Amino acid sequence: MKSTLLASAALLALAAGAARADFALTILHTNDFHDRFEPISKHDSTCPPEDNEAGECFGGIARLVTAVAEARAQGGTRLLLDAGDQFQGSLFYMRYKGELAAEFMNGLDYDAMAVGNHEFDDGPEVLTDFARQLEAPLLMANADLTSEPELREQVQKSVVVEKGGEKIGIVGLTPLDTAELASPGPNVVFTEPVEAAQAEVDRLTEEGVNKIIVLSHLGHEADKQIAATLRDVDVIVGGHSHTLLSNEDEDAAGPYPTMVGKVAIVTAYAYGKYLGELNVTFDDAGALVSAEGAPRLLDASVAEDAATLARVKELAAPLEEIRARVVAEVSGDIDGSRESCRSGECEMGNLVADAMLDRVREQGVQIAIANGGGLRASIEGGTVTMGDVLTVLPFQNTLSTFQVSGETVVAALENGVSEVEEAAGRFAQVAGLTYAFDPAAPAGSRVSEVMVMEEEGWQPIDPSRTYGVVSNNYVRQGGDGYAMFVEAANAYDFGPDLADVTAEYLAAHAPYAPVIEGRITRK
Repeated sequence: MKSTLLASAALLALAAGAARADFALTILHTNDFHDRFEPISKHDSTCPPEDNEAGECFGGIARLVTAVAEARAQGGTRLLLDAGDQFQGSLFYMRYKGELAAEFMNGLDYDAMAVGNHEFDDGPEVLTDFARQLEAPLLMANADLTSEPELREQVQKSVVVEKGGEKIGIVGLTPLDTAELASPGPNVVFTEPVEAAQAEVDRLTEEGVNKIIVLSHLGHEADKQIAATLRDVDVIVGGHSHTLLSNEDEDAAGPYPTMVGKVAIVTAYAYGKYLGELNVTFDDAGALVSAEGAPRLLDASVAEDAATLARVKELAAPLEEIRARVVAEVSGDIDGSRESCRSGECEMGNLVADAMLDRVREQGVQIAIANGGGLRASIEGGTVTMGDVLTVLPFQNTLSTFQVSGETVVAALENGVSEVEEAAGRFAQVAGLTYAFDPAAPAGSRVSEVMVMEEEGWQPIDPSRTYGVVSNNYVRQGGDGYAMFVEAANAYDFGPDLADVTAEYLAAHAPYAPVIEGRITRK
């Protein structure tokens, strides 16, 4: 009898211990890779091989493969997640579309990926092909795909993965304004992210899943807002805004992780420059009890995986002739950084806007507007190749010319600065025009002092006059919120490729000198 009582007591003690057991999980994560399979420079553009050999480059898929392998070799329970925008940003995408992203993600054995806005750059068909090749679940909770049945078969709202004997729910979110940011077509209907996410979270919790991650491509500011709103979410792994979170880098936008209530938010900049690594612990009820970690900088201290490196070189071979063609010389670095070109006048914005205007000025065009989000990298001083230009302008946009009133031009500028605090890609870089804006004023009433270059010099814009404008076909057709251009008069969207126009302008003005001229000022 005594031995039976002792055995029962022991079982009760074990049960009590199990009830108090914590579950440790490491979340490895990437976001906004943008087809940077080769190493990048400090300016996020393709890094020359000699600089890579000198240890001056970052990222590249071969370093990411090594970093993930080293992280997994440490043992423990691990997830590998991607928060979207694998597509678009280099010559690799122009040639291979989503094929390479699927190949390398499959090799890395990702557990899930959120759909980013750039996954729709070439329409639902290319995304569907990618999804069919991708072995990891592709997630997007806030979209109605009823009218795109082939894509609907490939995309899930959420997924439950089992790791270390525990079930983990993962919900994917895509920007609500993806229709303005990309080319999803008329059949994909994007819905409000918080409502869509909460519906999936509620469904998962009802099924007994008590550890939930939101894989978000909404941007860091939006992630902080939804963290304060959503119930029963533990971690948000973010992307879209190319935000760096770090506890050591003084330029970081916040700590890693950033805590909003009990929700841990992480994101790892962009372009494969970092591998995020968040270590979390859950109690037996699924509550998050600790969260800590850091993004790992993939610099020269991380060896490039030899097999992956050989594969990248093989894939790059067909691109070399285009990439190696010398375009011009520039006298200094041309700043095309996201931070500069989405918040004020930037050197790359001036170059591209000047190139557009110069090409069509004889057609009576006076104003050029380039969206800052269309500028994807900087160019280093010295020799510039076509590969450099295509890294800056990878979207294969064409020049669009059209006519609108001065009032519409001002409305377009208002759109451009309406989300400057979020570093939105709609920010307007200009030529033939100057303007001021007050970021503290309400959106829609921030722009003032709009001046247009006339034969007699700078003159205030006339709201009732018709002006000739040049932009790219994406903006003219309403991308980045420029809906006011959709019904523009005499619109022609089939001009020369923007990258070719920029390359020719650089060649004609070699050695090109970057400029900041006070075209855009803050009040």
